[in-house]
Amino acid sequence: MDKTRRDFVKNVGMAAIGAPLVSWPIPKLLAEDDSDSLEIHLFSKHLQFLSWSDAAAKAKEIGFAGLDLTVRPKGHILPENVARDLPIAIREIKNAGLRCDMITTAVDDVRDVVDQDVVSVAADHGVKYYRTNWFPYRPEESMEASLEFYKDLVWRLGKMNKKLDIVGCYQNHSGLKIGASVWEVREILEKVNPKYFGTQYDIRHAVAEGGRSWPNGVKLLKDQMKTIVLKDFVWREVDGHYKIANVPIGEGMVDFDAYFKLLKKYKINVPISLNLEYPLGGAEKGKSKITVDQQVVYDAMKKDLNTIQKLWHDA
Repeated sequence: MDKTRRDFVKNVGMAAIGAPLVSWPIPKLLAEDDSDSLEIHLFSKHLQFLSWSDAAAKAKEIGFAGLDLTVRPKGHILPENVARDLPIAIREIKNAGLRCDMITTAVDDVRDVVDQDVVSVAADHGVKYYRTNWFPYRPEESMEASLEFYKDLVWRLGKMNKKLDIVGCYQNHSGLKIGASVWEVREILEKVNPKYFGTQYDIRHAVAEGGRSWPNGVKLLKDQMKTIVLKDFVWREVDGHYKIANVPIGEGMVDFDAYFKLLKKYKINVPISLNLEYPLGGAEKGKSKITVDQQVVYDAMKKDLNTIQKLWHDA
């Protein structure tokens, strides 16, 4: 599971030195190992006005590598229906020519039977990474005690993940829950096997909470980054108060050039989930019915996708 496509291509290439020349497999593999592009999956939350099969077909048409499928309450797959629906959804996503390496869940407790089912079914059908729920500070305990509680919880999740050969990810997220500070994320990952549990790093939330210190956060968590979320934001005055407003990629406060340069410096090129949280007629909120023409949503996705690839290429 740790062997990357780059390692695979390298091994195949070395093996080919002593083998008869074959005209087709090696160029095909080298073309797929394009270090100047990113593997970008679309967060299926933004296509929940479509069935999972139609969402996959549209994501493929736009140019994404896969779907980051929502398997959570109000998601494309409801957790209680995971055994029935997830295998079908993954098959249809693959039939559309996409991958389903990532899912976003509400998993937060190995003792919960539904959480166990979500992770085990996902692992059985080739999902490599799942994002957990966010963890609230426990009001009856100190902040330090809460971190210890979740450190143990993550350790138990990691043990389950090892048995199933899947990786759990905790997202850093601005606000009052654990993970607004990247140091909190580092703390709850302290005991877990890093092969089976890490972080889904979100630069938008890191900049919102960390301001100019976000490069320290990248350095802190670089070895724990299993997947990445991309989105952008600005601070905007509303009724005399400054609030976060989400905007398209490259139009906000995230310095993607500096961020991508750091990722390249640290040799981080992991699966990416593109999120579109700015106003799109309800698609940004995962609504099943939206108030704008669907093409508005598709155009926004294509624009963000193209912007990301250009920013990565130029960094």
